[in-house]
Amino acid sequence: MTEDKKKRLKGFANMIYKTVMPLNDNDKFKEKYKDVKSKILMNAVDGKYAALVIIDNGTIDVEGILNEKKSDLKQEVLGWDAKLETTTDLFLKLASGKLGTGASLVKIITRKLKIKGMNKIVELFTLLEPENA
Repeated sequence: MTEDKKKRLKGFANMIYKTVMPLNDNDKFKEKYKDVKSKILMNAVDGKYAALVIIDNGTIDVEGILNEKKSDLKQEVLGWDAKLETTTDLFLKLASGKLGTGASLVKIITRKLKIKGMNKIVELFTLLEPENA
């Protein structure tokens, strides 16, 4: 895939891409993650595209993954280390801080928010906090 086509992400994947890309210009991020390789799948179940966030030796990138077949998003296919799966609306509430810890716990218990690899998910959200971006 050419670099231009790769970066023309759509929908949810494009939103995540625009959010994480400034980290590539952050020296603290580059230093802290210089020896880290990790993949985190963020799947908005009501969207057409999921976002595979890739941290690779101090850089971060996003790939858009077509969200049509559940089998295309499996760990065996994409090699992700962690997965966060919910609706686009709930992702936006999480990202904006409008969903507190208690409400998040209720969403997890009721399976409206599905998480695998909690430590990696927490680390990703920590990266995106304003003082770290």
